[in-house]
Amino acid sequence: MGSKVAVVKVVLAVACAAGAVLALADVQTPVRMVLTPLFLLVVPGAAVAGLLRDRDPLAVLTVGAAASLAINVLLAEAMLLFDAWSPRAGVATIGVLGFFLLVIRLLYRGQATVEQGAGTR
Repeated sequence: MGSKVAVVKVVLAVACAAGAVLALADVQTPVRMVLTPLFLLVVPGAAVAGLLRDRDPLAVLTVGAAASLAINVLLAEAMLLFDAWSPRAGVATIGVLGFFLLVIRLLYRGQATVEQGAGTR
């Protein structure tokens, strides 16, 4: 069962990356209409869900979905407020935000493993 989950994660990651590349390169294809919103919804939710350790899986999914929607709505409102609407800029912003949350996750989890290792001595 673990390998099936890994395959789904890899396929989802590739689809999200393809959606981002299609949007940033401004490629006009019907596949873009599916993959770009997939990227915009999955990346922030997965990044926030990655920060939640040792939680109930349903709670992690719920918080990730809510955070994804909130981040996208706030980004869209800010872009409209400053009269800077651009789908390419939105995709780039979500990508950068997802990367920063990934870095925070890696730093946070690395620090947690060091603390756990220090407590065993």
